[in-house]
Amino acid sequence: MGFLSVLSCAHQWVSSRLQPGDFAIDATVGTGADTLFLAQQVGKRGQVIGFDIQNEALTLAQARIRKQEDGSKLGSISLMELSHDRMAEAVPEQWQGQVGAVMFNLGYLPAEGADASVITQTDSTIGALEAALGLLRPRGIITAVLYPGHEGGAQEADAVLAWCSALPVDQAQVVMYRQLQRSASPFLIGIEKK
Repeated sequence: MGFLSVLSCAHQWVSSRLQPGDFAIDATVGTGADTLFLAQQVGKRGQVIGFDIQNEALTLAQARIRKQEDGSKLGSISLMELSHDRMAEAVPEQWQGQVGAVMFNLGYLPAEGADASVITQTDSTIGALEAALGLLRPRGIITAVLYPGHEGGAQEADAVLAWCSALPVDQAQVVMYRQLQRSASPFLIGIEKK
C-alpha cells in the first residue's frame, strides 16, 4: 500500500473530527468533491456552506451533488458565489466558534475548458484562513491543499506556510503532509484549533 494522496489524507483528517449534525465549510468549492464529502460526513442533521468566486464551479458542484444516489443522507448544502475571505460575515451567527472543519483546495478550477488563469489569490486566502480559524470550535480542523506547481501557486504556498508557522502554539497545532523529493508537487497543511 502506498501513501495517501493529499486529497485522501485531507479527507481522512476531516472525517476523524466531524460528527453527524456538525457545521462544515468548503472554502473553495471547485468541482464540489469536498463539498459532497463534507455533506456526507455531517449527515442529514448537519450543514455545509461552500464558497467559490466562479459561477461555473458552483454549477459543476450542483451537478455532482445531484448525481449522489442517496441525497437524503446528506447534510444541507448552501453554495455561495462569494470569495472565501468573506466567510465569517456570510455564515449564520450560530456558526461562530462552532464549525468542525473548513477545507481549502487552492489553485484553479480543475475542469475541462475552465480558465486556469483564475486562481486563488494570496491575500484573500490568508484572510480566509484567519476567518476559518475564528469560526472553528476547539479541536476543529482546517485542511489546505496547496499547489506550488502553477503560476502564482508557489507564492501562495509560501505565504500560507509563513502564516501557519507564525500561529501561536497555544492557539493551534499545524502539521504538513508533503512529498519531499518534488518541490512542485501538491501538499497538505492541517491546522487544529486548540
